[in-house]
Amino acid sequence: MRRVHVRLREALRVTRESADRGGSAEDPARELLLFCHGFCSALDAHHTGDGRTLFPAIEAARRDLAPVLRALQQDHSMIGHLLGGLEAAVSSRSSPEVLARHLEGIAAIMESHFRYEERQLLTVLEGLALDADPGEALGTL
Repeated sequence: MRRVHVRLREALRVTRESADRGGSAEDPARELLLFCHGFCSALDAHHTGDGRTLFPAIEAARRDLAPVLRALQQDHSMIGHLLGGLEAAVSSRSSPEVLARHLEGIAAIMESHFRYEERQLLTVLEGLALDADPGEALGTL
């Protein structure tokens, strides 16, 4: 989980750098669209894997973590909404300032979410016998 989070943080960093280089030129806009699509897809796949595979396995093993898992799922919904806003802003070729605001919001929620998830679940995952492909459970990058 931690490795996936590190890679997603890196993908967000690259996406933000692309937005910072933005402007009205065609190439930076295309580059940002590519990075945004890759980042958004990777983050969505990670959250889909959490909800479909990882969280049910954790809840089956540790019923006491059900409230934590629900809070994490709520974060997933919020992040999904923010990603949709970013994708719409990129597709409509919004200004670099608008894109930066979208990315800043995603970064803030994502970082808070990842830290909470790691604090609550990393030790649980170390002892969890998960009968699933790690790429399916955590998302592939």
